Amino acid sequence: MNPWLVAAAVLMVALVPCIVTCLRGKPTDRLVGLEMGAIILTLELILLAQGFQRVSFYDLAVALALLSFGGGLVFARFLERWL
Repeated sequence: MNPWLVAAAVLMVALVPCIVTCLRGKPTDRLVGLEMGAIILTLELILLAQGFQRVSFYDLAVALALLSFGGGLVFARFLERWL
C-alpha cells in the first residue's frame, strides 16, 4: 500500500459524522452534512486516483464535485419553503 491509499482509508472515517448528521439532524444540518460528505467523497476519489494511478478517477471526482454543488443548491431551494 502506498501513502495515497492509506490517506484514502483514513479519510473514510471522516464520513461517519456526515452520515450521522444526514440521518438524525434538522433539515438545515442535513444540508451541511450532505455538502461536507460530497467534499470528502471528492477528496477520496482524488486520493484513490493518485494511489491507483488511474486518470479516469479524476474525471469522476470532477463530475461528483459539479453534481454535488448543483444538488446542494436544489436541496437548499427546496428547503427554503419550510424555513
